[in-house]
Amino acid sequence: MVDQEKIKEGVRLILEGIGEDPGREGLKETPDRIARMYEEIFEGIGRDASDHLSKRFTAPDNGIVLEKDIVFYSMCEHHLLPFYGKAHVAYIPDGSVVGLSKLARTVEVFAKRPQLQERMTSEIAEAIMTELSPKGVMVLVEAEHMCMTMRGVRKPGSKTVTVKCLGQFREERLQDRFYEMLRRGE
Repeated sequence: MVDQEKIKEGVRLILEGIGEDPGREGLKETPDRIARMYEEIFEGIGRDASDHLSKRFTAPDNGIVLEKDIVFYSMCEHHLLPFYGKAHVAYIPDGSVVGLSKLARTVEVFAKRPQLQERMTSEIAEAIMTELSPKGVMVLVEAEHMCMTMRGVRKPGSKTVTVKCLGQFREERLQDRFYEMLRRGE
């Protein structure tokens, strides 16, 4: 649960710290808006991905399941600036599958908390591996980090790509198949 009063006070202090007047017309409601926004963008804190992955369906073994282009927004834990992009999640079922929306919801659970992209990629893969017990999982996350594009090195458009392979996806031929599916739009 987000402590909105602490956030509001913190925002007021930041505004004062940068030389602004938190009481001026355009900023009066900013602490309240930010407190409500933080409640929304950090709603993954304390949530468990297993809630989304627990309902499974029996399915014949039919190869790789890929949910690609899952758009996400997260916050870098180092600067509390956004990073955003797409996650591509694949697994090889071992007798059961989940609804495709559940993969996107799993991404959201981990994206909606202060995060490192590298850790988020691993957390998504490990949650799917733990909950579904598939033959393998592969997760690729590509994102643009505002801490690199609007400050610091200031390189807009640069993307960071992270990959986690578990189980049979440690085999190069299956990784190649994953990348081929991404390119072809399968």
